[in-house]
Amino acid sequence: MTGVVVGRRGRRSAGSGVQLTFEVIAETLRERIRSGRLQPGDALPTQAVLMREFGAASLTVQKAMALLKQEGWAVSRPGKGAFVAYYDHAADNADDLDSPDTTMSIGGTTARVEALELALADAVRQIADLRGRVEALESGGGERGR
Repeated sequence: MTGVVVGRRGRRSAGSGVQLTFEVIAETLRERIRSGRLQPGDALPTQAVLMREFGAASLTVQKAMALLKQEGWAVSRPGKGAFVAYYDHAADNADDLDSPDTTMSIGGTTARVEALELALADAVRQIADLRGRVEALESGGGERGR
């Protein structure tokens, strides 16, 4: 019995070679990054743009973006969108890792940490802003309803 992968459009045999829509979207964006059409720091296409381009549902696009983020190809900036991560994928995709010309990049990990630190700092700022708003509403909010 062959393994079965459950996807958005139902079941398919494991290793069937047929990509689901979210996989096609993710691979297309990876290729745009590899080719240089999308550079580190560039905004990725919005969900609406990807939905139109691929004729996909919003959940399908979200799944593709989640995959890219999980793999380190993209980072989110709350309130701003998704962006190409600062990461050297060429080192990960090298065909011949034994070649003396091939160097593995540890900068990719550093870039991921830096991106996470920036996202965390942005989240902390947003939380502080929200706390300030809540405090302002609580201190003066009782008079609004009157």
